[in-house]
Amino acid sequence: MERNHEIPNNIKEKVTHALAYYPQLKNIKIAFKFKKHIKKSTMQARPTFDSFFRSKKERKFLILISERFKIADKEFSTIDIPEEVFIGWIGHELGHIMDYQDRNKMNLIWFGLKYLFSDNHIVAAERAADTFAVNQNMEKYILKTKDFILNNSDISETYKKRIKRYYLSPEEIMVLIKERDTNLTL
Repeated sequence: MERNHEIPNNIKEKVTHALAYYPQLKNIKIAFKFKKHIKKSTMQARPTFDSFFRSKKERKFLILISERFKIADKEFSTIDIPEEVFIGWIGHELGHIMDYQDRNKMNLIWFGLKYLFSDNHIVAAERAADTFAVNQNMEKYILKTKDFILNNSDISETYKKRIKRYYLSPEEIMVLIKERDTNLTL
C-alpha cells in the first residue's frame, strides 16, 4: 500500500488506519499534502490535473489537508484534532476518491463543474462520500467527526447549519448501517 500512497510522517499512522478500510484503493496513487488554507474546507480530495489525460487505472489523486482551520472565532490545528475525528475526515475524503475513480474523463470534468456551480450537486457529492465511508464500515469515525462539529460549543451555528445541509446526519448514518447490515445477513 505504501508505494502508491504519499503520506507525511506526522499523520502516517492515522491515514494508514483510514486506508485500511478501503482495500480497493491500495493500488490507487494518492498523495496526502498539507496546505496553508483551503477555502471553505478542512480537507479536499480531487484528481490531479494530469489524471484527466490518463486512463482510469493510471489516475492519481490528491487529498489536501488544511494546516489550520478557523470556525467562528476558534482556530484549530488540523493535526491536533482528536485522532478518531481526523480518521473520520480522511475516511470521508477517501469516499470521494471511491466516487471519482470509476468516472470517465468527461463525467469527471462535468462532476467538477457541477460541484463549483450547483448547491444541490454539492449536497449529493458530500452525502455520497459519507455513504461510501459508512459502506466501508467507517461509521464510528464518521459519527465522531459529526459529533466533534455538531456538539462543539466553539463552532458557530452557521458552520453547523452548513454541515447539516451538505452531509448525512447521524440519524441517516444509522439508517445506512441498518440497511448495510440487513443486506449482509440476506
